Amino acid sequence: MQTVRLGKTEIVTNKNAFGALPIQRISEEAAVALLRKAYEKGITFFDTARLYTDSEHKVGLAFEGMREKLFIATKTGAQNAEGFWKDLETSLTELRTDYIDLYQFHNPAFCPKPGDESGLYDAALQAKAQGKIRHIGITNHRLTVAHEAIDSGLYETLQFPFCYLATDKDIELVEKCQAADMGFIAMKALSGGLITNSAAAYAYLSQFDNVLPIWGVQREEELSEFLSYIDNPPAMTAEIEALIKKDREELLGEFCRGCGYCMPCPVGIEINTCARMSLLLRRSPSAGHLSPAGQEMMMKIENCLHCNQCKGKCPYGLDTPTLLEKNLEDYKNVLAGKVKV
Repeated sequence: MQTVRLGKTEIVTNKNAFGALPIQRISEEAAVALLRKAYEKGITFFDTARLYTDSEHKVGLAFEGMREKLFIATKTGAQNAEGFWKDLETSLTELRTDYIDLYQFHNPAFCPKPGDESGLYDAALQAKAQGKIRHIGITNHRLTVAHEAIDSGLYETLQFPFCYLATDKDIELVEKCQAADMGFIAMKALSGGLITNSAAAYAYLSQFDNVLPIWGVQREEELSEFLSYIDNPPAMTAEIEALIKKDREELLGEFCRGCGYCMPCPVGIEINTCARMSLLLRRSPSAGHLSPAGQEMMMKIENCLHCNQCKGKCPYGLDTPTLLEKNLEDYKNVLAGKVKV
C-alpha cells in the first residue's frame, strides 16, 4: 500500500483520497453506501466543501460516530471573517463533528494573511486555537497565489490541479511544497474527465511521493477501480509512457480544464463544458454530447455577448469567447457528418 504524508500536518493516508464533489449528484442512500465502502476498503481521506451543496451532509451521515478513524477536509469560499464563521459552523453541523482535520480557503483570488482586510486568516487561527480545525490549507488554480501561499509559510497544505498533463510550472509547485514540508493535494487528477485511463493517471502521480491525488467518485465501478490500486498500484511502464506522451501531444496548450470559475454566464452558456466539447467528443462516448439536449446546450454559444467576463475570470488566461466559437464550429461539423469522431 502506498501512503502519503501531508507535510507538517503529519497526516499519513493512503495515496487515494475520495473527492466528494460528485456525490452531490446521487441519492443520500447511494452516497452513504459509497463513502462507507471507500473507508472499509482502505481510503481514509475525504475532501468536500461548503459550496458542494449537500456533499458535507452526506459525508456527515456516513461517518457519524467514527470520526477519529479518518480525515475530513472541507473548504470555505468566504470573503471575510463573518462569512468564515458562518461557513465553519455550518460545516461542523453538516459533518456531524466538532472538528475538521483540514480547513481550506477555497480558491481565493488572493492569499489570506494575518492582519489583512478580509480577516480570514486571523479567523482560521482563532478556530484552530479553539480546536474546531486542526490544520489550515488553501486551494487554488492560480500559480501566483499558489506561490505566495507557499512562500508565506502560513499554510500546511496546497490543493492545486495536477495530473500527467502538468507543465514544468506545475511540477515546480510540487517540488517547492516538498522543500517547504507543505502537503500537496492534487485536484483534477483526471483533468475533469479528459484523462480516461486512471491507471496511467495513478502511475504518473505515484512518482511524486508527496502528492495526494483526489479522485472524484460518483459510481461504485469508479470507486472499485481506485480501490484496486491500493493493493496493486499501477507502475509506470513503456505502454503507459506512450499513452501519456500521446495524450500530452493532443491536450497540452490552449484547452479548457473545466474548473468552472468562468461561470455563471449572463446568457446561460455552460462555458466549462462547451469550451472543451471538441475534446469531449473525441475522448468520451459522443452520443450524449450530440443528443438534442447537448445540441441545445451548444447552440447557446450563438447568444454570446462577447462581454469577456469569462475571459477575465479564467485562472489560466484563456481567450474563452474564441475557444467557445471554435468548439461550436467543430461541433456543427461533427453534427453535419463533415468530421468523424
